[in-house]
Amino acid sequence: QVQLVESGGGLVQAGGSLRLSCAASGRTFSIYSMGWFRQAPGKEREFVAKRNWSGSGTYYADSVKGRFTISRDNAKNTVYLQMNSLKLEDTAAYYCKADFPGGVAYWGKGTLVTVSS
Repeated sequence: QVQLVESGGGLVQAGGSLRLSCAASGRTFSIYSMGWFRQAPGKEREFVAKRNWSGSGTYYADSVKGRFTISRDNAKNTVYLQMNSLKLEDTAAYYCKADFPGGVAYWGKGTLVTVSS
């Protein structure tokens, strides 16, 4: 089993910044990648960013490219999402996801980000 705990969400004004963290615990030794998804009220969950656990592969949704940066600390089994130049449309619950070989995946419970005008 793997547990994912997100933190760092909150209320921020448009144009501001937040940094989300996702700490993984449990059987983390075979993590393939970790990433972030988000779900706004009334909308489907969508991909935000992903980072391979080894190597340098990073991937972003077009809507966040140039504003969000995903990074990792392997020693802490933690992935971060630095969010800059936040927009109203970034308001959502943000979920961390860890992918393992064989299509196994675990999700965190989410952290809420609210961007105000």
